[in-house]
Amino acid sequence: MRGPRLRRRFPLAIALGLCTLALGACGNTVQDQPISHTTLESLLLSPYPVYWLGDSFHGMAITEAPQDPSGAFAVQYGDCAQGGQNTCVPRLRVITSPDNSFIPIGSQPHHTIHIRGVAAIAAQRGDTIVLPTAGVVVDIYANSPRLALAAALSAVPINDTGVPSGPLPSPLPDTGFAAQPLPGQTLTLLRALH
Repeated sequence: MRGPRLRRRFPLAIALGLCTLALGACGNTVQDQPISHTTLESLLLSPYPVYWLGDSFHGMAITEAPQDPSGAFAVQYGDCAQGGQNTCVPRLRVITSPDNSFIPIGSQPHHTIHIRGVAAIAAQRGDTIVLPTAGVVVDIYANSPRLALAAALSAVPINDTGVPSGPLPSPLPDTGFAAQPLPGQTLTLLRALH
């Protein structure tokens, strides 16, 4: 009696096990991938301070650190809180822009707060904090005011000296970065091959 019953249950157990594996593989469509060492090297070699929060912050590892055509670096921590591929809204992003003449708030309601010795701007009910410091602007976008403030208090340059919660350098006068053409906007002269 045991033999026929076991033979019927064994294929069912195998099928259930395979379904569990298949569904488990689909559970997180945005898998954490470690960023490459060359990405971190580009942050280190930047000619201006690039702010970050270490290789992880509040249990979230760095998941991206791209540089856009303007030269700004965006260090993303954790997986997407909303969206997915190409539409990711991360839990925390720290953007360092070399254009200190541009404060990305626009007409949104905002107020000035003092953080680490500089006049910062808080917007989106505290989810966004903008820190003008030295010759850069550090933008912190988080999914909660508490996380944004913790990041603002901890951000340090990866390629310069800095202490978490220590004073930030005072903002410099406009560096004129916005008036410089982007690399893609400059002409490359072609020469005839001889």
